[in-house]
Amino acid sequence: MPDPHPRSGLGEPRGPSFFPGRPREHTEPPAPQAQPAPSPSHTTTHRPPPTRPPRTSRPLAAAVLAAVLAGGLAGYAAGALGDDDPVPASAPAARAPGDLQAVAARVLPSVVSVRADRGQGSGFVFDERGRILTNAHVVEGSSRVSVELQDGRRLTAEVIGDDPAHDVAVLEPETSRGLRAADLATGTRPAVGDTVLAIGSPLGLSGTVTSGIVSALDRSVRLGEGSGGGQRRALQTDASINPGNSGGPLVDDEGRVIGINTAIATLDQNRGGSIGIGFAIPVGDAVEAARTIIDGG
Repeated sequence: MPDPHPRSGLGEPRGPSFFPGRPREHTEPPAPQAQPAPSPSHTTTHRPPPTRPPRTSRPLAAAVLAAVLAGGLAGYAAGALGDDDPVPASAPAARAPGDLQAVAARVLPSVVSVRADRGQGSGFVFDERGRILTNAHVVEGSSRVSVELQDGRRLTAEVIGDDPAHDVAVLEPETSRGLRAADLATGTRPAVGDTVLAIGSPLGLSGTVTSGIVSALDRSVRLGEGSGGGQRRALQTDASINPGNSGGPLVDDEGRVIGINTAIATLDQNRGGSIGIGFAIPVGDAVEAARTIIDGG
């Protein structure tokens, strides 16, 4: 019987247990230190330091505070109101401008939104026949689903099989026309600290891209549901993923898929959301499971 209250994307967050930490003690910020007096223009004359800060200090501090607040609220405003993302003032100095933009532009055409009987998630084209990888929990209970491409086209896809133990499912769309397979990093192993992008449809917002790093390798995380689920190794990332990202790709800074976003850890089981601890199935494990599904194993 279908779930009367369908859940989207990641469903109930899975991952290691967390215990609430002790409340942080409130401490007063240290008193501001006075700025040293400017050097006198004549060495033979000594003037006392100014009795109050320059007039520009308070407006400058207010401007910095406003910038911090604007940055903190930008994600909420874009998600809640549907406004365009704010344009950053400058690219990070650690990388050349446009690098991650180019990666996102290359991968997005391979990413799809998946709508099933019990909810929605994400997926990506992984072979030349246009077949799509997603999570088993996204398509649970469905034999056919709807997929939406980045160009707005909607296709019907058959669920040709799933592997609940690895939380992997394979979809066969009605046509492969216009579908482009993503590059898979099956022959390489990511390293802790590598830059990554998570791409998918959190809360139904298709084509969403978030960035972060690989936080840890080979985390033991429970994947899948019921008796078929078990502890599996997973990549940990701080790239923001939320319900609806399930099945979408986690890619490296060369645009190669290194994992499938599948679960998050949260401190609140009733209002699960990203706290910077997400998990992805390593792409090698996912492709191996997919090949077994396709071969009828």
